[in-house]
Amino acid sequence: MEDALLLARAQFGLNIGFHILFPTLTIGLAWFLLGFRLKYQRTRDPAWLATYRLWVKIFALSFAMGVVSGVVMSFQFGTNWPGYMNTVGAIAGPLLAYEILTAFFLEATFLGVMLFGMNRVPDWLHITATALVAVGTTLSAFWILALNSWMQTPTGHVLDGTQIIAGNWIEVIFNPSFPYRLTHKLLACGITASFVVAGLSAWRLLKESGDAGAIKTMRTGLLTAAVLMPVQVVVGDLHGLNTLEHQPAKIAAMEAIWDTQRGAPLVLFAIPNERMQRNDYSIELPYGASLILKHEKRGELKGIKDFEHRPPVLPVFFAFRVMVGLGVLMLLAAWWGTWATRRGRDAPRWMLWGLAAFTFSGWIATLAGWIVTEVGRQPWLVTGVLLVKDAVGPITGAQLGVSLTGYALTYSLLLLAYMVVLTHMAGKGAQQAHPPSSHAATEALAAGRGPKPQPGE
Repeated sequence: MEDALLLARAQFGLNIGFHILFPTLTIGLAWFLLGFRLKYQRTRDPAWLATYRLWVKIFALSFAMGVVSGVVMSFQFGTNWPGYMNTVGAIAGPLLAYEILTAFFLEATFLGVMLFGMNRVPDWLHITATALVAVGTTLSAFWILALNSWMQTPTGHVLDGTQIIAGNWIEVIFNPSFPYRLTHKLLACGITASFVVAGLSAWRLLKESGDAGAIKTMRTGLLTAAVLMPVQVVVGDLHGLNTLEHQPAKIAAMEAIWDTQRGAPLVLFAIPNERMQRNDYSIELPYGASLILKHEKRGELKGIKDFEHRPPVLPVFFAFRVMVGLGVLMLLAAWWGTWATRRGRDAPRWMLWGLAAFTFSGWIATLAGWIVTEVGRQPWLVTGVLLVKDAVGPITGAQLGVSLTGYALTYSLLLLAYMVVLTHMAGKGAQQAHPPSSHAATEALAAGRGPKPQPGE
């Protein structure tokens, strides 16, 4: 049973870890596309049109990857975790249905217009379709995070026999952690998309330094990240304080605080020793944790030893430091890049290489944050309501081992292929991907008439 539980957790973790990459990118990228489309509408600059067409392909590919991996993940609720739906399905089911009805259908409907309708519908309708796709992606995040936040800080529910049902849907949706979690995630989406846009544009500029579209998009990505990163720091701090109030065991694991104490130090680095319940090779900042979390030098923080249900400290501790450390590097990269390219200045090649290396940094930070959030909730599946071990289905370790291996190999190949395709498309550049057939065609683009659709487009 223990092996089956561990493998079921690993399999679901692999699936959701793979899936979360793509909504994180598309939610932010959809708003970039709206910006690119409006830029072209206002300026009639062919570079913005070619840029829009390149990035809408990247969006479509990422959207498809997210849909497919999301469908696979949903099946596991029934195959691996029947106890989850049997216990809280009356809350989880409607919230997932709301996401499909109000968000996914909206995205899917207008995605076709956005992809194929530019030369077939009026400009105002195409812009509206692009905007509605962006709204749809954000609505999707709203409902999914409402469910996830309820699992973290459940409120508004009542017990009906052996099943949990909603007593007050407003309290279920707008539970205590939801506003912080939603804001934190939407900012993460914008930052992730910013670095993908800036990084792939830098990759193109390493191949062709004079690409006007790549210069525009790199600056757009850098400026957006430079604005969003400081906001994320503030929101992250507020989210941490909310977590301290409602999930103090998670905070204790994040900070590797074993004993309840006043004036707890901030552990910059250590190797948490869960067997001995101590930190080895610890580097600490005196009173740091107390000052950050309690805003006072001698504030009291509860230690891991005082909790009956304890999350594993080691993965939560290191994942939190990866997220914060990478976030600091991303902040510095965004600010430095924005400063270095101000007033139309060209970025040096070493900076382009650096930005290219940071292309998928948002994904790494997202995965680290997800580990903190979900592993830090253990051993609860729904905090105070349902333990993980009580939700796993009657499936054997051998069956899970075979399927987990298949998932791991498939997702590894898919992710590798996806990244190769993205770098190939970005390396070619927007203008090369959509070359004007003649000087007359360029003039038509600039005048706003647009090319006629060709067979097969």
